[in-house]
Amino acid sequence: MKNLFLSLSVLAVIMVLGACQLGINRSENAITVFSERHYEADRELYEMFEQKTGIQVNLVRGETDPLLSRLENEGEDTIADILIMSDAGGLHRAKERGLLQAIESPFLMEVVPEYLRDEDNYWFGMTKRARVIVYHPDRVDVSELSTYQALTEPAWQGRVVTRQASNIYNQSLMAAMIEVLGDAEAYDFAEALVNNFAESPSGNDRAQANKVLQGIADVAIMNTYYFGIMLNSGEDWQIQAANTLRIFFPNQDTTGTHINASAIGVTKHAPNPEAAQEFIEFLLSEEAQSHITNNTFEYPVNQNVELPDLLVSWGSFKEMNINLKALGIHNNRAKEIMDQVGWDN
Repeated sequence: MKNLFLSLSVLAVIMVLGACQLGINRSENAITVFSERHYEADRELYEMFEQKTGIQVNLVRGETDPLLSRLENEGEDTIADILIMSDAGGLHRAKERGLLQAIESPFLMEVVPEYLRDEDNYWFGMTKRARVIVYHPDRVDVSELSTYQALTEPAWQGRVVTRQASNIYNQSLMAAMIEVLGDAEAYDFAEALVNNFAESPSGNDRAQANKVLQGIADVAIMNTYYFGIMLNSGEDWQIQAANTLRIFFPNQDTTGTHINASAIGVTKHAPNPEAAQEFIEFLLSEEAQSHITNNTFEYPVNQNVELPDLLVSWGSFKEMNINLKALGIHNNRAKEIMDQVGWDN
């Protein structure tokens, strides 16, 4: 009995310490967010929400696949109320795996465009990113640029850089190509693009900009918001890259520029679904959306929000007109194609 009591006491201590380590408040006045995003601006928004509502926000950060697996493993015992992914395709996959629940919100239906939300209201876009062509104006005349597909032409051999095939931004670009071009043409695009790479892909989007700055390549495929991050980084080379390089929005006379979105949904077994919906509606409010676009330099989903001067300076553009669920539908095939054409070789 003494040993049993001791074992139970130790177990109780472990459980208490585990809860303290996680910092999870399980009261009715708290929600837990599973998020792939990693921006300080998001944490500031959570604090604004806490001050407005009195609802505490607990944050658990992680990558897409581990977070989805954790939700599956925890099932009805999950602590998560909210799931946020950097890629809308990740939320579509969460829906397909039965990890989300639909919510009814006239406000969200009004402010979130149809192509940026799930048709059954399981997830909603939160921020937008445009994946564009970035070029060095001393080595590329803007008249030479037109479409993503044009970068596969012989004139661009050895002049293109972008991230690895494992990067979700490139996977989603390929998924979008499958959606608008069809499988065979998307395969041909990927194969020809790889043939024009200046080197094997490595590094993040900022690293691609640096490669263009240093003359390793003349153009990079990357997201616009990194220009804002670089300008505000405090690092000389990043500031120089953002001030030197130029942004070009491809496919303006055809399909439009590919965009992706961070997206958000309420988990299927959310302990506090009402508070979770209130949280999502706050993040899509004009106040929160303005905070996001001024601090992460992403495009707002709420179309009532005025763009900051920096984003205006990049120019207006036509977006690719597809529902972002396609990014999840074609994700596996996109990865297969990129592997088959030797994207990372």
